[in-house]
Amino acid sequence: MKTSLTQEQIIRFCERVEGAQRRANDIAKLTNEYPEMTIEDGYAVQNALRARFIEQGEKLIGWKAGLTSKAKMVQMGVDKPSIGFLTDAMSRPENTAISTHDMVHPRVECEVAFVTKADLSGPACTRADVLAATDFVMPAVEVIDSRYENFKFDLPSVIADNSSSARFVAGGRPRYVDDIEVDGIGVAMELNGEIVEMGSSAAVMGHPADAVAMVVNILHDMGETLPAGSFVMSGGITAAVAVKPGDNVIARYQDLGSVSLRFE
Repeated sequence: MKTSLTQEQIIRFCERVEGAQRRANDIAKLTNEYPEMTIEDGYAVQNALRARFIEQGEKLIGWKAGLTSKAKMVQMGVDKPSIGFLTDAMSRPENTAISTHDMVHPRVECEVAFVTKADLSGPACTRADVLAATDFVMPAVEVIDSRYENFKFDLPSVIADNSSSARFVAGGRPRYVDDIEVDGIGVAMELNGEIVEMGSSAAVMGHPADAVAMVVNILHDMGETLPAGSFVMSGGITAAVAVKPGDNVIARYQDLGSVSLRFE
């Protein structure tokens, strides 16, 4: 990917985003300082952030697709999906209590996660390629957290902020893709016992596997592939729901069981 940012600018923006994530403080979106910032620039900052996290001991375990449903695009005012990296430090066990003190704007969304059994590469990865390379799918809840003021951002800025990645919880009942209609999974999210969002996995680009193919093709543009054994979240099925300390969340998935978590 070609970028318009200098290496010095990439490092400065990376440090700004990392500081906001580590200290849980909000910042102005990066395009306020650099209006010419492109999507490619955003990925350059994200890649610098990934390298820094790995240098600090975190392990890359997979990727996420972001802003893949119409509900999420409308909610956030963007017109294209994005991707972000996932590390082991972001993972939390099922039924866990997740602290909100180290997040700025925590929100939750239901996703279908893919675990791969074969390598995938672009530039023309397809739904069929993804399904053939998938070991199994499972339900997941992503806890997203934009570090930008008032949860307002544009596409280059959110990409630089690792597509709002923060935490995730996977669980439920994993299923082989041949045993389930991956694009027909009904989902209901409960917040403190009340249903607050409902949707179908088809809301994710028509088929969640298409979102995973998009991840692979963007990785190709960055000179990378998706290795076997990767964990990939395909994107929020519904709009994200804000959470606060004391909240309990249960995401119920047709044919995939449920995932529960609480906040403190």
